[in-house]
Amino acid sequence: MSYKIAIASGKGGTGKTTVSVNLFKYLSEKYKKNVFLTDCDVEEPNCLIFFNDAVLLNESTATKLVPSIEKEKCTYCGKCAEWCEFNAISIIKKARFTEVNATLCHSCGACSVACNFDAITEHSDPIGKISRYESGFGCELMVGRLNIGSTMQTMMIEKTKENIPENHKVLLFDSPPGTSCPVVETISDADYVVLVTEPTPFGFHDLKLMIDLVTEMQLPFGIVINKAGLGNNEVYKFIDDNNFELLGEIPFSKEYASLYSTGNILKNIPLEIDLLFRQITERLIKKIEKDEGNHHTER
Repeated sequence: MSYKIAIASGKGGTGKTTVSVNLFKYLSEKYKKNVFLTDCDVEEPNCLIFFNDAVLLNESTATKLVPSIEKEKCTYCGKCAEWCEFNAISIIKKARFTEVNATLCHSCGACSVACNFDAITEHSDPIGKISRYESGFGCELMVGRLNIGSTMQTMMIEKTKENIPENHKVLLFDSPPGTSCPVVETISDADYVVLVTEPTPFGFHDLKLMIDLVTEMQLPFGIVINKAGLGNNEVYKFIDDNNFELLGEIPFSKEYASLYSTGNILKNIPLEIDLLFRQITERLIKKIEKDEGNHHTER
C-alpha cells in the first residue's frame, strides 16, 4: 500500500505547490522512483512549470456520463427532472420540450432510475485531460486539467486520482486551495496532511478553517509555515497553545522568490532553504516508516 500525503492550505498563495514539488524532489532522493506526485488543483495546475525537463508519457480524456432523452419514448411526465438534485433537466409537458444541461449534470444516474419508459440513454461528455509525465529526475507526476468553463472540479479530481498507479511507496497530492468539496476529494484518503500557511492574519484565519476540516475528517496533520518572518506571531502561539505539530518553517527570501518566478525553485536552492526542506522531509520519512512498521505489526 502506498503512503499518501496531501499538501493543502486554506487559502491560495501560501506556497502549497512550492512545498509539494520540493517534497517530491527530496523524497525521491530517499525512495528513488517510488514517489509519485499528482497535481489535483485541476482548475490551475502549476506543478509542471517547475519541471522544465518533463517529458509527456501519456494523456487521456476524462469524461462524465450525461443523459439524453429520446423524445419518441418520453411521456413528459417530469419524473426525471424531479429526481435530479442538480436541476440539470428541464421538462415542459405542454410544449413537449425536454433539455439536459450537461454543465449542471453530475452523472449521478438518478434520472435513468426514475424513468419508467426507457427514454433515457447516457453518453460520454469530456470534462478535462489527465497527463502523465516523467519529471526529469526519474520520478513521475500526473496533472489533471479541467476544461475551461466546466464546473466539475470534484469529479475531475476523482477521475485523476483513479489513474494514479498504486505501485509507488509514496503518493503526493497537491490539493486545490480552500476547504470546499474539491479539497475534501483530494485529501479524503490521505494518510497524512501537510498544511501550508503563512504568518499573516489571512493565513492564520484560513489555517484554522483547514484544521477544522481535517479534524472533522479525522486525518493526522502537521503544519509548515511558509514566508516565515513576515506578518505576526499569532499563528505560532495558536500552534503552541493547541500542541499542533510544526513540521518546519521556510523563511521569506527574495532570492528564492526570484527562482520561483522563473520556475527554477528545484535548482540552485539557497543553502538555508535546502536544509530546512531536508529537515521537513526527514520528519515525513519517519512517519512513513513508522506507519509501515505498524502495518507489518498488524499483519
